[in-house]
Amino acid sequence: MSEFSSISAFHEALYAGRTTCTGVVQYYLDRIAKTKHLNAYLEVWEEEALQKARELDTRLQNGEKLGPLGGVVIGIKDVICYKGHKISAASKMLGGFTSMYSATAVERLLEADAILIGNLNCDEFAMGSTNENSAYGPVLNALDTSRVPGGSSGGSAVAVQADLCMVSLGSDTGGSVRQPADFCGIVGLKPTYGRISRYGLIAYASSFDQIGVFGRNVADVAGVLQQIAGPDAYDSTASSQEVPDYQTRAHNKSFKIAYLKDALFHPGLDPEMKDEYQIFFEELEAAGNSVTAVDFAYLDYVVPAYYVLTTAEASSNLSRFDGVKYGHRTPLQNLDLTDFYKKSRSEGFGIEVKRRILLGTFVLSAGYYDAYFTKAQQVRRLVVNKLSEILSTYDAILMPTAPSTAFKIGEKTDDPIAMYLADIYTVLANLAGVPAISVPLQRHSNGMPYGVQIITKQFSEALLLDIAAQVMQLRQVTPV
Repeated sequence: MSEFSSISAFHEALYAGRTTCTGVVQYYLDRIAKTKHLNAYLEVWEEEALQKARELDTRLQNGEKLGPLGGVVIGIKDVICYKGHKISAASKMLGGFTSMYSATAVERLLEADAILIGNLNCDEFAMGSTNENSAYGPVLNALDTSRVPGGSSGGSAVAVQADLCMVSLGSDTGGSVRQPADFCGIVGLKPTYGRISRYGLIAYASSFDQIGVFGRNVADVAGVLQQIAGPDAYDSTASSQEVPDYQTRAHNKSFKIAYLKDALFHPGLDPEMKDEYQIFFEELEAAGNSVTAVDFAYLDYVVPAYYVLTTAEASSNLSRFDGVKYGHRTPLQNLDLTDFYKKSRSEGFGIEVKRRILLGTFVLSAGYYDAYFTKAQQVRRLVVNKLSEILSTYDAILMPTAPSTAFKIGEKTDDPIAMYLADIYTVLANLAGVPAISVPLQRHSNGMPYGVQIITKQFSEALLLDIAAQVMQLRQVTPV
């Protein structure tokens, strides 16, 4: 692991002259080269990163203070645009495509003097929970390479887990930051919907998607969020609410916490994990917090509702990839236009993306729209109302992040329903648009880490981060 346990420790050494931006970038480049078997990076911007590091070092030598993320080495998921750099969404459909503009989040990282080191592997078009759906091969969990790292932001999680960058950006549509953070033993934050601009994020399901942050500790995640959050003229769904100070922690404060009985005693939850969560809740109470079990009758409906709605949105969003303007194009071979579209899309998309497009098209079709899409929207409203009711009484909801630890590669690939049900605890926050974070909690007897998920009401990231920091302090958990 790098000698710097946090961004603040790195900055302390940097300004004291004990390290340089160039030296740190070279450290990560060497680490990336030694861990190619993990398949976390799709492309490494070696010369560009070194050039930026040298420029920052020169500014420091001239007595200039750098931006808030000065010299911080960051990787970005391959669904986030960076002008002049390749972006493929880990799909053959966009193989070789170069972005013509940068995402707002990327622009804000650069303005804060961060160093972007490469783009990170993921499930194709962010559709998956294991990172096995990438056109460029699966990402491997650095703790056990026979196991998945989680998805869809698996590369972003492993890059932090394996010390291949300081922090990374991912995207979270139904748990794609929190679940891989859980499987990899690190911190993963999904902010409130609209807290970070989605401009420059390749859309999967537009009313669910949100850029998220991976880090080894809560302070690093808070520092990145501080820089990339806020309104954006390019994204009408980005909130205009003021961005508060996420980096000042309130200490020795007690919280009123709820946990969902239906989640803790769900038959799909690993029994060993269930017992540990109960012990942990008792520890929280002993530390002066109020911890109460509450009912949530809709838990078994959230996954079906989520997949109806997100696949419907995906069907619409991915219709633009037709082989005409950009992306994969099959040779014409005397094909008429309809067959040209079919062949281009059949060749360009992988099996999981095709499955979700077909399902989405079906639920939007005449005769089925009311039975599926409208009903799922009604379930979403019930979920939002119930969560709002709970969070009007309690500071936060605690629940598992995933029902098990990281499973073996290939274990669920032949059973998509079982794969989808693994999202049962994470899709809740996306349906309601509320912020959620996964922080490390414990090691399972199988040796793999797992975490606890914390949910708070909309735009209460400061509270969320505060509770997360105290949870990690209580357990004295060191990220892997």
